[in-house]
Amino acid sequence: MAEQPVWNRGEPALPTGLSDPAHPMVIPWPRRRPAVVVRADLRFGLGVFVVVALLGVPIGLLWSRLAPPQRMAVLPSGSLVPENSESYHRFDDLALFGLIGLAAGLVVAVALWLLRRRRGPVALVAAVAGSALGAWLAMRTGLFFAGHLYPPGALPPVGGTVLRAPQLNSGWGVLAQPLAAAFVYGTLVAWNGADDLGRPG
Repeated sequence: MAEQPVWNRGEPALPTGLSDPAHPMVIPWPRRRPAVVVRADLRFGLGVFVVVALLGVPIGLLWSRLAPPQRMAVLPSGSLVPENSESYHRFDDLALFGLIGLAAGLVVAVALWLLRRRRGPVALVAAVAGSALGAWLAMRTGLFFAGHLYPPGALPPVGGTVLRAPQLNSGWGVLAQPLAAAFVYGTLVAWNGADDLGRPG
């Protein structure tokens, strides 16, 4: 029977691989963390902020095309009142704006996450800030485009109907896109679990 090394009581025993020359234990080298390039990340973040903010213009145009107008009846006094069930379109316009913002925030967050080299807090802050400004631009440009699609024009005779442009009676809709971007990107970070978020070295 081969002799076994004897260790003093109280001393930690060496791993088996160290006592067997035929099967040496391989000690892996610690993985080098990629260096954070601050200047490049900041330039990237500024570009993301500008691009995401400018996306508000096509988003506003899309909303103005999809949002339903409100049919208004002309009273003898010359005032306008919404026809039956047409007043619900005010909620429809706001809900549609919020849904488009949620979809845009999700797309922005996933697209940024796929850029592995620039993952990190700079990308998150740029996405959220750009989404907030983009949502505000979407609201302003959407109302502008909707006003041109449904101009007021002259009032028809009493009892006639006119189409009122879609409206956004609440500013809370601008929060949908930045909140969606922050939630989706944060979820991807938590799901990844790596200290370097998988950035290449």
